[in-house]
This record gives sequence, C-alpha cells and structure tokens, in this order.
Amino acid sequence: MSSLRPSEGAPVRMRHRPRHRCLQQQAGASNMADLGKKYCVNCLADVTNLRLRCTDCPDIELCPECFSAGAEIGNHRRWHGYQLVDGGLFSLWGAEAEGGWTSREEQSLLDAIEQYGFGNWEDMATQVGASRTPQEVMEHYVTMYIHGNLGKACIPDSIPNRVTDHTCPTGGPLSPSLTTPLPPLDITLAEQQQLGYMPLRDDYEIEYDQDAEKLISGLSVNYDDEDVDIEMKRAHVDMYVRKLRERQRRKNIARDYNLVPTFLGRDKKDKEKEKPGITPKRKITKEEKEQRYRLRGLCQFMAHREFEEFFDNMYKERVLKAKVRELQRYHRNGITRLDESAEYEAARHKREKRKENKSVVASKRGRVGSGIKEEGKDGEFAAIENLAGFELLSDREKVLCNSLNLSPTRYLTVKTIIIKDHLQKRQGIPAKSRLPSYLDKVLKKRILTFLTESGWISRDAS
Repeated sequence: MSSLRPSEGAPVRMRHRPRHRCLQQQAGASNMADLGKKYCVNCLADVTNLRLRCTDCPDIELCPECFSAGAEIGNHRRWHGYQLVDGGLFSLWGAEAEGGWTSREEQSLLDAIEQYGFGNWEDMATQVGASRTPQEVMEHYVTMYIHGNLGKACIPDSIPNRVTDHTCPTGGPLSPSLTTPLPPLDITLAEQQQLGYMPLRDDYEIEYDQDAEKLISGLSVNYDDEDVDIEMKRAHVDMYVRKLRERQRRKNIARDYNLVPTFLGRDKKDKEKEKPGITPKRKITKEEKEQRYRLRGLCQFMAHREFEEFFDNMYKERVLKAKVRELQRYHRNGITRLDESAEYEAARHKREKRKENKSVVASKRGRVGSGIKEEGKDGEFAAIENLAGFELLSDREKVLCNSLNLSPTRYLTVKTIIIKDHLQKRQGIPAKSRLPSYLDKVLKKRILTFLTESGWISRDAS
C-alpha cells in the first residue's frame, strides 16, 4: 500500500510513461487524418456536412437522425433552441441526384427563382454561382421541382378557380382575350413606314392614349410605404392595365373591320381583282349606306360578322314588309291567288303606260302653244344638266333654260326677283328690286311670258 502513496507514485508513472506516449502518438496520427471533421455527440456519426447545434448547451452538435429522435445528453434537452450548420457539401436530393447540387446551391436557386421569376435562367445562374450554366439551372429546376416528387406532391393536376370570371370569354368588350397578341399585318415596308407600324411587336409609333405609360413610369416599391401609398400605386397600375386593354380592343376592331387595308386603298384593288367565277355581293343602296354611317357607333360593341348580319336582317325585313304591302294591295282588289296577281300587274302596267303617254302629249301641246321649241329626247338638256340648280327646275323650265342658253341659277334668281316684285305690287308696296345686268329685254320678255302662262304672275303685272 505504501507504493500507492502520492510521494511514491512517481516511479509507477514512470513505468507507464512509454505506453502513454505510444497511445498519444497513435491518437495524434488519427487526429491529423480527421482534422476538421465533426461528430454527433450521441451516435458519433460524421456530421461534417450537416449538423444541428444547440444554442443553449455548448459543444452539443447532433446529426439529423438523433435530433429528429429527440436525443438528450447531460443537461441538453430536446426543446432547446437549435441552429442548422451546413458545411456546404450536403446534398438535398442524395447521392443519386445528377449534377451534385449542394444545399447552398439549392437555397440560392430557390431565392433566385423567387426574385427573377420562372424563365430568367441567365440571371438565376449568375446568382447560383459561376459553376452553373443557365441550361443546367433550367434542367435541374424542371427535373427536381416540377417533374420530380416534390412537384407531384405540391403542384395539383387541376387548379380550381377561386374567383368567378364574369367577363365574356368570346371576345366581348370586357373579355380577357383582348390582351392576346394579334398576328402581324401583311403590308409592304413602304406601308409600314407610312403607318409607323412595327410588325414584330404589332405596335404603332403613335398608339391610342400615347401618354398611358406615364401612370406607372415613376412608380417604385419602397419598404417604408404606408398602406395609402400602396393602394394608390395599385390604383395607378389598374388604370394602366385598363388603358392597355382599351388600346388592344381598338386594334382588334381595326383588324376585324379591315380598316388598315381600307386606309391604304387596298379594298378598291381587291374589288377590281375579283374573280369572274365568284358571285358578287348584293349592291348596297344609298339609303343603306347612310344608315350604316349613322349606326357606325355599334361597331365597337359588335364583331364585323355580327354587324353585317344585322344589316342583312334589316334588308330582309324591308323586303318582307314590301311583300306584305303588295299582298295587302292584292287582297283589297279581290285577288286571292298568285296566278291572278300576274294578270293584275300586267293590266296595271298598261294603265300606267297610257297615263304617261297622255301626260307627255299634253306637255308637248303646251310647249308648242307657248312657242317654245322642243328638242329630241336624246341629249335634250346636255348643255345644262350638269350645272348647279338643274334638279330644282321643272321639265318646262328646263326646256326654257336650254332654249335661252341660260344657267339654272341665273334663271332662278330672275324668277325670284320677278315674283317678289309682283307680290309687293299686289300689296301696294313699290318694288325696289333691280334685275341683274345680264338680263336683256329679250330674255326678260321671254321669262315674263313663260311665268304668265305658267300662272306664277297675272297678265296685268306682265
């Protein structure tokens, strides 16, 4: 027992010192090999790549398996705070994943796609690291996060609409399809320069509401914005979107109604190049053209096909009304069958022809009696029929102006002055009107004679 005293223990330690030095040398060699490695304090597993460090207990680092099982060692408890320590070599998808993506690269990839959005692979590759190309970033994200197990678990096959769409999906004024880009116009380079048209963008140099972009050009997102400022900016964006929809709607109307070729004069060329085998459309009357012009405001609410159907139906309505009036006239005349109507129309045509011949004979007699020479039907009024006021003259006045070589406007002026003076004299008012200088005595006498015989003025006045 005396050999175990502290004062006598030195020789014992001396006897065991060579063995201790040997163990130290062996441990030192192993420590040099394991330099920088970390081990779980519970299961002694290698946690160099990924470990969970307790924030309450010093030197307590666990592997993910022990942490998940709630391991407790010494004063460490499972409810303590923890910190995830990533060594930079941990693979989220395991060793079988292609490309060897580390957890840090995965985190950078998720941050990049949140910042830049799906499709901006070049910017995302720059943020992930110089070792990753845009093609690698795209393939890894599509393979693992969309088509992989994570995408199958998180992305549903059919996403239900949480908001009911009350707009018209078939191209109405409020339809979302208005923002669908249109194919470029088939026009030449000179016509593009004339219109200021950019075919690849389907834009014009001067658009509808050209200053619409000013609503959002000065907007910026600041983290210290108040709720009122945020709502104001949202309202500006909504107004800008409405202006864009209106701009696109006008483009759709111009494309649907073929306004650009009409402006360039192509519609006339197309009509001239119509093939002989194609049946031409019915001729539009002057009244229908005026009606189309008055109702052109409906074009912004109706497609071109609907607009044309609307006027075709109106034309059919007029035809049916005329047919109904014709049948009512047959019924009043006691005609009840269609074969009888043909005989009735033939007899009516003969009666009207006889009346017309009688009126022509009477007018000829009147012209001969007044001393006015009647010319042939062909080219009868060729000298004055294209002059202003010709349509205001009666047949006898046309013959008079043609025989006197007097323009319709001059004749109407003289006629107005003579009749006005005649009415003033009948009322006892002295006439102060003066006849034009181009009216000589012969013309005045001929016109007075004609007005007297026609009953415009009395004979004593002439």
